[in-house]
Amino acid sequence: MQPDVNVGQSILWDVLLNRRSIRRYTDTPVERALIERLLSAATWAASAHNRQPWRFVVVVDAATKERLARAMGAQLRLDLEADGAPEDGIAKDTARSYARLTGAPVLIVLCLTMADMDTYADAERQQRELVMAIQSTAMAGQNLLLAAYDAGLGACWMCAPLFCPQVVRATLDLPEDWQPQGIISIGYPAEARHKERRPLESSVLWR
Repeated sequence: MQPDVNVGQSILWDVLLNRRSIRRYTDTPVERALIERLLSAATWAASAHNRQPWRFVVVVDAATKERLARAMGAQLRLDLEADGAPEDGIAKDTARSYARLTGAPVLIVLCLTMADMDTYADAERQQRELVMAIQSTAMAGQNLLLAAYDAGLGACWMCAPLFCPQVVRATLDLPEDWQPQGIISIGYPAEARHKERRPLESSVLWR
């Protein structure tokens, strides 16, 4: 359901309303110049103190995607086994993860670094500074998703790296201060998806 608001023919409004998480892509490669354009859009997000804590790892090499998918899948299996999940469920989940990571022409691993953020002696304020960096990095990721849709691409944010950051860091040989936050898969869409939103009044308080 589209919101009942007169917004004219705004291109931005079209992007905001019609972007969807796309998980299946064609085999058409995405040009490097277009990937760089998306990354540039990401870097224009708002950030705490304007410190721009986001970092990006662009994975286009098939062998690297394969290694990453297998390493993350192995950790996923271990976690599910520890949870006591049935084997058929484990096999289904790991296969789905593998397909999504290897089936996308481009993976962008979204990371943050605290290198330029403020530091505090007490843990409470330091934790808040970390949250600010996380929020800033998430805004960069949203910019990237919107820019991808605007360019005719599909994209999907996957949070799996939060559950295996050391696996991602080791597989991709990341700098020690780069903290993986998510993976955004990108490609030309091979599916169409439609979603609804809750009524606005269910999520808003007016005071």
